[in-house]
Amino acid sequence: MPQLQQRLDKIQPRLESEEFLKNKELGGEIGFYVFDYKPEYELRVRQHVSVLEKKLQKREYKFASINLFEMIIKMLESEEILKSTFEMQTKRSERFFQKALKGTFEQNRVAQFIIDEMDLANCDFILIHGLGSAWPVVRGHSLLNALHAKVGLVPTVLFYPGVYNNGELQPFGRLTSDNYYRAFQLV
Repeated sequence: MPQLQQRLDKIQPRLESEEFLKNKELGGEIGFYVFDYKPEYELRVRQHVSVLEKKLQKREYKFASINLFEMIIKMLESEEILKSTFEMQTKRSERFFQKALKGTFEQNRVAQFIIDEMDLANCDFILIHGLGSAWPVVRGHSLLNALHAKVGLVPTVLFYPGVYNNGELQPFGRLTSDNYYRAFQLV
C-alpha cells in the first residue's frame, strides 16, 4: 500500500469529483467503494474521517456518516436488549454469543435499520466506518450486499480495516475470505 497519509489526502478530492458524485466511469455499476487500510492505522483513519466530515459539512455536502459500532449499540437499545447483551457476552463463550445474536444482526436487518435511521435519499454520498469495532457482528461484504439494493445510486464508501483486492475483502488483512464483492477502490 502506498503511504497511508498520501492515500488519506486523496479522499476529499475524490469525494468531491463529478465522477464520484455522478457515478461516472463505472460501466453501469452502482458506486460502492472501499478504502482499505492496515488495521493498526484504525485510530489514524478514524481521526481523518472526523476531520473530513467537518470539511465536507463546511462545503455544504449532504452525506450520511455511519459509524457501524454506534449503529449496533443503537439497534440493541431500540430492541431493549443492550444490557442483557453485555451480560451475556461476559458470561458466555464468544461462539455462544455470536450464535445468540445471529438473528438480531442478520445483515439485511442491519442494513434496514441503517436505512430507517438515516436520511439516505437526500445524500450526495454515504461514508461507512467503524467496521473493525463491529466485526464479526457486521461483515463488510454482507453489509454491502444488503445495502446494495437499498441505497440506489447514492455513492457509498466503506472504510475497511483489512485488504480489498480483486473483489475479495480480507478482514484485518489476516483472515482468508471467499467472499467476493464488486466494489471499486476509492483511491
